[in-house]
Amino acid sequence: MLLIGLFSGCKNRSTTGRDQKPLLEKPNVIYVLADQWRAQATSYNGDPNLVGKTPNLDAMARQGINFSNAVSVCPVCTPYRASLLTGQYPTTTGMFFNDLQLPAKSVTMAELFKESGYLSSYIGKWHLDGMGRGDFTPPERRQGFDYWKALECSHEYQHLIYYEGDSKEQKVWEGYGPYAETEDAISYIRKYAPGGKPFLMVLAWGAPHFPHHTAPANLMRRFTPEDIVLRDNVSKDMEESARKESVGYYAHILALDSCMGLLQKAMDEAGISQNTILVFTSDHGEMMGSQGVRPRQKQVPWAESVRVPFLLSYPALYGKKSIIVDAPINTPDILPTLLDMAGLPVPGFIEGESLVPFIGQEGAGEDRAALIMNVSHFAGKGKEYRGIYTNRYAYVKSLEGPWFLYDHQIDPLQMDNLAGKPGYENLQEKMEGLLQKEMEKAGDVFMPRQHYIDKWGYKLGEYGNIPYYFHKASTSGADQEIIFQGPELNKKYRK
Repeated sequence: MLLIGLFSGCKNRSTTGRDQKPLLEKPNVIYVLADQWRAQATSYNGDPNLVGKTPNLDAMARQGINFSNAVSVCPVCTPYRASLLTGQYPTTTGMFFNDLQLPAKSVTMAELFKESGYLSSYIGKWHLDGMGRGDFTPPERRQGFDYWKALECSHEYQHLIYYEGDSKEQKVWEGYGPYAETEDAISYIRKYAPGGKPFLMVLAWGAPHFPHHTAPANLMRRFTPEDIVLRDNVSKDMEESARKESVGYYAHILALDSCMGLLQKAMDEAGISQNTILVFTSDHGEMMGSQGVRPRQKQVPWAESVRVPFLLSYPALYGKKSIIVDAPINTPDILPTLLDMAGLPVPGFIEGESLVPFIGQEGAGEDRAALIMNVSHFAGKGKEYRGIYTNRYAYVKSLEGPWFLYDHQIDPLQMDNLAGKPGYENLQEKMEGLLQKEMEKAGDVFMPRQHYIDKWGYKLGEYGNIPYYFHKASTSGADQEIIFQGPELNKKYRK
């Protein structure tokens, strides 16, 4: 896909100044994406259940860049992934449900890097094709990724299927899926690192997303429900289930930390660590009983659902010292940040902003706000919302009005709602102004869910979701026409 003509009308928003540093070669980019790993569930953020148990991530936090206020723009799988690859908001792309197909005409991460001479590879969970969770994704719907060992969506970690290259043969990763996926990523590094061409790799684990009981047994034994330390905002009625689910959740996390260690060792051995941008992050968080929301739930606006870890290492440009970036980074900001950091042009159609200027700048971004949204709830009980997270506050409103306002400096567990409280009127007014500003920048108008469903022509199932099982369960001719859905596939149903 030639993008030169498309770029010709776009301004270059690069801010690194790398065009003045010709000695730096184009860096490799390795983007490690976990699933449902909340920011609070990290040793370096003080989770008492993990202290001393995740040495590789702890080392990465000590020796690299920690974006301490990273959020998921729409904290559920497909919307995040579409926003990551396009640098656009879910209300722009129409990708605000799970199991939608991202249109092939979208200009995405792999295509942009390939235009600058990069190889591209994708290993793991995809969840952007919308054509059946266990089905083959043909090359034309892989958004520019060439090397391919992936599957639309599965969390059967002990029997994890995938497809390789152009073959429609269904294969199974050996043993615990994330271990095998990481080994494949290591094999890719060993093969392509000596070749001289930079590469973009996305390694997308399905863990620590439930089921939690399928984590490696030896790591499960390192935790017991009785010893789990719950967050103080977990409700009494959720304690038992939260303890039970946390055992496997944390076991998955230990497994993935070991994967990070093996990956970094392979980078060292291949001699590419210095000039590689390595990212570790997640698509969204996990409530695990906080705020009275059951374990395995996301999509809601509280911090356990919205906030994600985001560590970045790029020694060639930033050395090996700890840098904490307090300015919030949102999902649409990731692509322009990576492009900018690599010294590549940032096309004008990208809605996010590069956070490169905020790195190493203490106090920068104090008034910066990250927009979060739930356009149409489908994962459990919930409602539409828009909100912002700053480096100190969280402000969210529903269609009924202000929902909550929290000051994380004095209330990190979000237990004292300041919305509507006397004495906080000016703060709430300021947050409302920031929210309106971010919505305006995104071209977003906060309307009831049906407005967006009609706009994009989506046909929902009984639980308010895109039914990915229609191809098995449907019998009527009308339903057969809408087996698979997406912004382009549903054009004829739009109102």
